[in-house]
Order: sequence, then structure tokens, then C-alpha cells
Amino acid sequence: MLKKIPKKPGQSERRKTQKKEVETEELLEKVDKLLVSSSLETNIIHLQEILGHTPDLVVREYKIGIDEEVTCAIILIDNMSDKLVVTEGIFKSLQENVKISRINAFKKVKNSIVSIAQVKEVKDFSILLDSLLAGDTVIFVDGESCALIAGTREVTARQISEPLSEPVIRGPREGFTEILAINVTQIRRRIKSPHLRMELFKVGKVSKTDVIITYLKGIANEKVVEEVRRRLKRIDVDSILESGYIEELIEDSPYSPFNTINRTERPDKVAAQLMEGRVAILTDNTPFVLTMPFLLIESLQANEDYFERYYIGTAIRWLRILMFLVSLAFPSLFVAVITFQQELVPTSLLLSIASSREAVPFPAFIEVLLMEIAFEVLREAGLRLPRPVGSAISIVGGLIIGEAAVRAGLVSPFVVIIVAFTGIASYTIPAYAISLTLRLLRFPLLIISSVLGLYGLILGLIIIYIHLSSLRSFGIPYLSPITPWNPHGIKDVFVRAPWWMMRERPALITQKKNMKRQRDSLIPHAPDDN
Repeated sequence: MLKKIPKKPGQSERRKTQKKEVETEELLEKVDKLLVSSSLETNIIHLQEILGHTPDLVVREYKIGIDEEVTCAIILIDNMSDKLVVTEGIFKSLQENVKISRINAFKKVKNSIVSIAQVKEVKDFSILLDSLLAGDTVIFVDGESCALIAGTREVTARQISEPLSEPVIRGPREGFTEILAINVTQIRRRIKSPHLRMELFKVGKVSKTDVIITYLKGIANEKVVEEVRRRLKRIDVDSILESGYIEELIEDSPYSPFNTINRTERPDKVAAQLMEGRVAILTDNTPFVLTMPFLLIESLQANEDYFERYYIGTAIRWLRILMFLVSLAFPSLFVAVITFQQELVPTSLLLSIASSREAVPFPAFIEVLLMEIAFEVLREAGLRLPRPVGSAISIVGGLIIGEAAVRAGLVSPFVVIIVAFTGIASYTIPAYAISLTLRLLRFPLLIISSVLGLYGLILGLIIIYIHLSSLRSFGIPYLSPITPWNPHGIKDVFVRAPWWMMRERPALITQKKNMKRQRDSLIPHAPDDN
């Protein structure tokens, strides 16, 4: 029995396909100017062609009214809308026998039939498409050149938990999630003020990511708020998948190793910074919120500084400042002194170091460089491996490699101690971004110290200080309130002053007319003896 050979598509069929593709491309190009048609069939065809006849587009037509003389269509993206809300608020409502006519059908559906809180009219197809792809439901009524958008987005999010990047011993355990609406709610729970402003932006031509600017009206500097708006509006990219995209596109000094915009997962931290006059940027699909302006001293401030007694917070802050310097310059200081300025080391200690390095074939610079690279490799491997395995690899690997390197005579025990202590010191810094910067700057300082000794180290630190003095974060000096000097702001730099002493907000960040945050004479007193 002969099999039928399928006919190849003829030239006319190919022309029809090509013509249809051209028409679809033309429709996509003019979608920004396309308006909703009064023809129900035309609107459905336009949607199907624009979305490429995607299989998850759900289209359901209904005859509504007692006489069923009006036709409407409910359109949604499957698994993007809350099915319970759509069923209860739209489908069941449309099935009710309501007296309706073609003249008042649209208003009746909007005002009486659809029982959903968020319902709005749209005429632009581009707005309709954005809402549909975000999870809302579109309702067309035949004969009306306007559509209804019902808010039926399904919010599926992981449970609110403590952020892994910023753990605390005392303080709130909540962290931001990847859902923008939940993050907004967490801020509103902490700042119940009518002055809290939130402005929504769509960023990304393809992703159309929801981005919210939030600040306190009357406290935040209006010039900073306007600058944030301007920088967000000038972003013209295909997609924003994480707040790091925005951070790189709006920061002041893109070539600086120091970040001029802060990122955090903690709602309490964002609320505290909003109360000081800063501006926050919340991005959908990420738990990291950006705050600006950002000062260097914020990298050494932790949440617990303000939850514990002020003298405890001050002592820990001094420790962090010391570890900041150790993390940056300690290996370079060791190389400079051992290579060039041995006279600065006590004789007994110098002899001990020399005896431990007697069998080492490399100079001090090569020793430290090898151990620094090995430490960074172990740290990066511990981060990228699965959590149960990563911690074991980083600890055991460090012990094994350090011990093996000393036994093999590749490095001296002093170098292992210095590199390990430097790495541990970097973990005391609350801001992970700054600790990464210090790890990066450690290598050029190490090289210049191996060439010029202490003079090179001091020269490198001076260059870093000059660079920090030149940085600005949305117009605010990066080293303020130290440079320029501000005696009021210094209460929260080297010390954590008691709350009853911090009567004013930061001068360079807050509006001048609203500097005061608490009344005077709040210092507690013991009751008078009667």
C-alpha cells in the first residue's frame, strides 16, 4: 500500500504566512499608539497576535444580562492571576441575572457586577498589556472602546525570615522578600505617617520592572529626591532583574571601588534611614533595597549599635574602625617592615620572625601574596558551594592548606597568622560591599609596600584618602560629617551617643527647616526623694 506523501507548502501558503508575520510586526511596532476597539473580536485578535498566540492566554466569552444580549470577554494569563479572586469576583458575578442593556452595560459591569477592589478603565493597549502580563484580568464589553482592568495579581512569596547577609543578636528578625508589595507593607508598618511618599516607576523596556522611590515629605532633601527621580528616568535598558542594575546606572562615581549607594535587606534599617532624610529605592523581584545618600561611616554602623546601651555600641564601633584599618593595611605593613624597616621591630621579635623564615625560599611579599590568594579562593569556594558543604570546605581547607604550606617551607607561621587575622578582621565590618572593596585594595597596597616600604604604604593610604574626599553621594560628601566637619553629626561617628543627646538629624542630608527629631531634656532621671 502506497503512503501518501505530504505536500510541501505551496508558494501561496508561504506568502500568506509571511504576510501575517509582517502584519504582526507592524502591530507590535504601533502598540504604544494602539487604542481599544469597540469591536470585541478585534480586541481579542489584537491581543492574540501581539502575544504570539501563547498557550497560557485564557480567553472566556460571556453573554450577560437577563436576555443575554450583551457579550463580554474575560482575558487573563494562566497562573499569573489569583484564580479564587477571578472566580468569585468576576465569573460568578457575571453569571447573575441582572437587568442590563447595551447602553449601560459597561458602567453596570464596572460599578455593580464586578466585585473586586481594584477596577480601572483603560483605553491604551500598552497599559492594558502591561497590566495583563503582570497578572491582572482584562474585561472587554462588546461595543465599548474601553476596557476594564481588575486587580487579580497572585502574590506568591517566600516566608518573611531573617536576612542571611545581615544577622543580628538583638533586633527585628524580619527581612525584605522578592515581592514589592510585601516590602512596601513592611516599611509602612514601621512608619505610620501621612508624610511617607511612594512613587512608582516602570524601568526596563522589556522587563518593565516595578520600581518605587520612597521618602518622608518635609524631612528628605527635595533636591536629592528630584535627583533620584531624574537618574531613574534616564535609565534606558532592556531589563532590570535586580537592584544592582539600578545601583550601577545611577551612582555618582562608577569607576570608584567604593560604593556610593547603600544596599540592605533589613526593613528596620531602611525605616531608620528614611527618618534621617534619606531616599530609598525598592525594586520588584529582589530583597535588596537601595538607600541614598550613602556615607562611608555607615559601613561601620550596625543595627545593634542602636539597640544596645550606648557605651557598648561605642566600644564595638571603635573595634570595627580598628579592624577596618587592619583589614586594609596589616599585610602591607608587615611586608614593608620586614623588607625595609626592620629597625622598627623589637630585636627579640625580629629574631623570631627571621628564624621562622630561614627555610622559606620566597621573599615576604611573595609569601603574603600567595597566602592572600589562597585565602580568597577558599572564601569564594565556601560562598559558592552548597551551605552545608561550604562552611566545612572553608574551615578545613584553611587549616589543611595553612599547615601544609608551613610544613613544606613555602610560608612562615607568622605570615599564616597575619593573613588569617586580616581575613577575620574583614568579617567584623557590617557592610559586605565595603569588605569586598578592602579586599580588592589590599593587593595594590601590598605591591607598593613591597617596592617602597613604609613610604609606599603611607603614599597609598594618602591616595585612598584623597579619593574618598573627592567622592560624592547624590551631592553629599562621602566623608561627612568628618570632611566637611560637622560637630552635630560627629555624635554618631566615632561614638554612639545616647538617644537623648541626638536631638538633630544629619545636617547635610535633612531639610534645614526640619532638623530637630526630638525635644530637649529627654535625659532620664531617678525619682526625687520625698
